[in-house]
Amino acid sequence: MQLILQAGLYAPSAGGRQGVLFAVCQDKEVNERLGRIKRANSRPRMATATSYVSREQPSIADDPNLKSAFYGAPTVITLFAPKNFLFAAEDCAAAAENMMLAADSLGIGSCYIGQGWTAFADPYGQKILRDWDIHVGCYAVMQLLLGYPREGDSHPAPKPRQGDRVLRF
Repeated sequence: MQLILQAGLYAPSAGGRQGVLFAVCQDKEVNERLGRIKRANSRPRMATATSYVSREQPSIADDPNLKSAFYGAPTVITLFAPKNFLFAAEDCAAAAENMMLAADSLGIGSCYIGQGWTAFADPYGQKILRDWDIHVGCYAVMQLLLGYPREGDSHPAPKPRQGDRVLRF
């Protein structure tokens, strides 16, 4: 865990601000409850026949049968950043990517979930923010889920890259 967190701490940040806060939760009950709250607040039927996240990997946007936005992950890291900071989302995304690469190098699976604030959009979520002593000037940008692959699951093969995405002039 320390190596993964260190990778996040060393991520680039706008202006060298280093404003991302990492709240690591391994409490199964808290993660399950926050995951269900997030799921309930994530517009469960937002996907359409022509607008969706993925046909191959179930997403909370695509699959109304998923009950928790955290997919039962044993570790959920919520990345918080200052409200009204111009590059809060970008700083969190850079940190999450560094952490995902570190996790993968250690054989740990990861998944980031955007719109982190929806997990805290009810009285229980607000209580957790107080319990975690999260400053009111910060908001949850995203969650990073960590866990070990199920036995027998292999590292997924990368999808073929789509062509015509690099423009050269």
